[in-house]
Amino acid sequence: MKLIIMEDDSGVSDWAAKYVIKRINVYKPSADNYFVLGLPTGGTPKRMYAKLVAAHREGKVSFKYVKTFNMDEYVKLPRNHKESYHTYMHENLFAHIDIQPENANLLDGNAADLKAECDAYERKITEAGGIELFVGGIGPDGHIAFNEPGSSLVSRTRVKTLNQETIDANSRFFDNDVEQVPKQALTVGVGTVMDAREVMVLVSGAHKAMALHMAVEQGVSHMWTVSALQQHANSTFIVDEPATAELKVKTVKYFNDLGKIHRDLNKEVDVAASVTTELESQVSQVSFKSQKSTI
Repeated sequence: MKLIIMEDDSGVSDWAAKYVIKRINVYKPSADNYFVLGLPTGGTPKRMYAKLVAAHREGKVSFKYVKTFNMDEYVKLPRNHKESYHTYMHENLFAHIDIQPENANLLDGNAADLKAECDAYERKITEAGGIELFVGGIGPDGHIAFNEPGSSLVSRTRVKTLNQETIDANSRFFDNDVEQVPKQALTVGVGTVMDAREVMVLVSGAHKAMALHMAVEQGVSHMWTVSALQQHANSTFIVDEPATAELKVKTVKYFNDLGKIHRDLNKEVDVAASVTTELESQVSQVSFKSQKSTI
């Protein structure tokens, strides 16, 4: 496990965006070798997406040969609802890059058969060759995706009932009205995340400090599902200083010393690799917008 401590949440999103760009460009995706990327939603990822969009417009990265799989989606929330994750992803990323609509995979919380939808999602991931890099976030209670406390650490994509803490936390997106917040969601499982070849978790804010403490300094527990990443061969936490409030001083010093090396490694980004021209980007965006109803 790597823990990289940045000064603030802007530093977290900046580092994360640079790393995603680096991984895609080093991979050199092509028509017969797609880069498969797992994606989250939320405040910190939103800032990361803004930086990815800017980098794409500057010709530093292309998503033409990238396939994405989002972590989760609310159940029975209309796809075009302003708080659906379909809307979130389209507005914050997909509409502004050259990804092909059919390669942007999101769970359908309005499917007639939710179990079949979840099973099909797992098959799609497998057929895509597995996820190369899964980017995620965590809740104050240590959940990753919507794998709430008590979730199986070998769970797969499924329907999950949200706990009251998550509902309360998400009410800020629903006019602070908990009654408007969906009570269930479709989510990839902890096992699904663990299958990714690399996992990068973004953590910002003092309200996530206890979750980070449990993930890094305590044992693996199904009550803090993000702690499962202790057993992942290639996991990285990108966090801001407020999120380290519950960590031991010795722990912070240890990872800060290592972080100097990790930050330097992330500067080695070949921005000239695997890019498209501005014209190709514009054409792709027009095509995406015309087909966005299919995503």
